[in-house]
Amino acid sequence: MTDAQIAEILKNAHTIAMVGASDKPDRDSYQVMAYLIAHGYNVIPVNPTVEVIQGVRAYPSLAAIPEKVDVVDIFRRPDAVPPVVDEAIAIGAPVVWMQLDVVNEAAAETARAAGLQVVMDRCMKIEHKRLK
Repeated sequence: MTDAQIAEILKNAHTIAMVGASDKPDRDSYQVMAYLIAHGYNVIPVNPTVEVIQGVRAYPSLAAIPEKVDVVDIFRRPDAVPPVVDEAIAIGAPVVWMQLDVVNEAAAETARAAGLQVVMDRCMKIEHKRLK
């Protein structure tokens, strides 16, 4: 993805489903979630083991989210990405974003083949700071 494409995604995204969001303040997903919320994004945590993260209701899956999702931001191990991509396709999310060190080429190809944009091995917080 080019910087222009990433900037466009960040500009047009309103609702971000964060898969693998953590309720632990020392985790990257917690810090990225806090940053994105502070910058006006509606961040919905997806984690089946917690009910609330940073005062926001968490959902057990993407399918359980009752609103339209613009970006599925994935904080999971690379081998756990394919089912998340399948869920993202099923809910009609236009973008799948794999965080730093999350690389799964097969899952990315599945997403692209279904018409989704794919950002891989990049952090939304870092890219937002860099491109804003």
